[in-house]
Amino acid sequence: MIIGIDLGTSTTKAAAFAHDGEALAVAVRKTTMFQFGNDSIEQDFEQVLATVGEVVQEVCAKVNDRPIAIGITGQGDGLWLLDKHGRSVRPAISWLDGRGNAPLQNWMDSGVYEAVFRRNANAIFPGCHAPFLAAVSQTEPEVLERAATASYLKDGILQRLTGARVTDASDASLPFLDIRTRQYDPEILRLLGLSRFERLLAPVMTGCGQAYPLNAAGSAITGLPVGIPIHAGPFDLPACAIGAGVNKVGDGLIIMGTTLACETLVDKVDTTGDPVGMTICMPSPGTWLRAMPAMVGTASLDWVLNLVGSKPEDVEGIIAQSAPGARGVTALPYFAATGERAPFADVRARGQFAGLTMNSTRADLVTAICESVAYAARHCIEATGLDGRLFVCGGGSNSPLWRQMIADVLQVPLHVARRPEVGARGAAIAAMDVLQIDYDFAEWTTPETIVEPNVKAKNYQIGFTQYLETVASARKLWK
Repeated sequence: MIIGIDLGTSTTKAAAFAHDGEALAVAVRKTTMFQFGNDSIEQDFEQVLATVGEVVQEVCAKVNDRPIAIGITGQGDGLWLLDKHGRSVRPAISWLDGRGNAPLQNWMDSGVYEAVFRRNANAIFPGCHAPFLAAVSQTEPEVLERAATASYLKDGILQRLTGARVTDASDASLPFLDIRTRQYDPEILRLLGLSRFERLLAPVMTGCGQAYPLNAAGSAITGLPVGIPIHAGPFDLPACAIGAGVNKVGDGLIIMGTTLACETLVDKVDTTGDPVGMTICMPSPGTWLRAMPAMVGTASLDWVLNLVGSKPEDVEGIIAQSAPGARGVTALPYFAATGERAPFADVRARGQFAGLTMNSTRADLVTAICESVAYAARHCIEATGLDGRLFVCGGGSNSPLWRQMIADVLQVPLHVARRPEVGARGAAIAAMDVLQIDYDFAEWTTPETIVEPNVKAKNYQIGFTQYLETVASARKLWK
């Protein structure tokens, strides 16, 4: 069997897969997000590492077997500062943390933000390495002196399991990489005023990367024999694309997760147009994901559900109590403290409801937020250049009514990715590719179902137009 590990924002998951792609067992552990009330959100790397050992041991016990290889993926960005032994020098700064807002706004105002995009087709956002390094250098310079690596989560886990200090081209794409040569771009570091921190950047693996043998320390954590090959990369956005079945230029994916990630496979780098979104290196040279990872995913819905005293499992029933158009209630779902990053970038973006009366119900509020996320999905996926099949995955896609709503808004069939654990599936596939293990990609990624759009859903076309007009108006007010 092959194990795929997905290091999510709030959970660690492991899935054991048979050679034909069947999921044999899944294990999940929650991880803690420490929120301090001032837009600071941090995580404990050691806690995440402990959950990795727990989920690996659990799936192995369930299957009563051990893997021939492990593939690791996980949340991108954030700042995981480690010493030379792969141990934290301070708590990890989550990609949801807001302390990068000020440096990013300075770069946007000075033109540096756009200059970086024109070099590597990646728009810096508050939760990535560049603004965090700038912020920490002002408030905790001694921490950066003690650090050996500005790591990503999956790479830090790889280092503790194998001793290897590396990263892959997908995570490194934003913000410092020349995505054509897949080497760090000294000019980007210079533009951002961060050249002195180049020493903290881990070497980028070439091509599809390589696997490293589990060492004695990793064996103690996982309970597995020394020597099992471990592969880390790509991170969760491209891993989900691989696990969903995206393999032809023009194919796209919507991930209905904490982030609403909309992405399309492309074979050209485009540095023109508005400086927004990401262009992520895929394992195969000459291909990239043009991604619009909006901040308006299931986190926005969770916030509203908490506000009205409901739970995610209630969504189907709640939506059924309203109607398309939410009985006149509309929403903008920009509730993240860091604003929005796709398909436009504005650290001051904020959420809103409109059209409320004393007759409005909690069902109208929930329906309005679901519709606004569907409109954001269309806004984003159109910006990526979709020209093929469209897949969907993530926790939000488990709701038949919500995914039907998205199909109706986009007027495009949605191929529901094979479950469970699409990201872990992609990590397992990437590991098999690196290790040259023979398998059937189509068999591993056959969609579970296809959601056809309702061609009569004209109210959503009107709603999308109104959504775009409201966004345009709000952007003037945010300034």
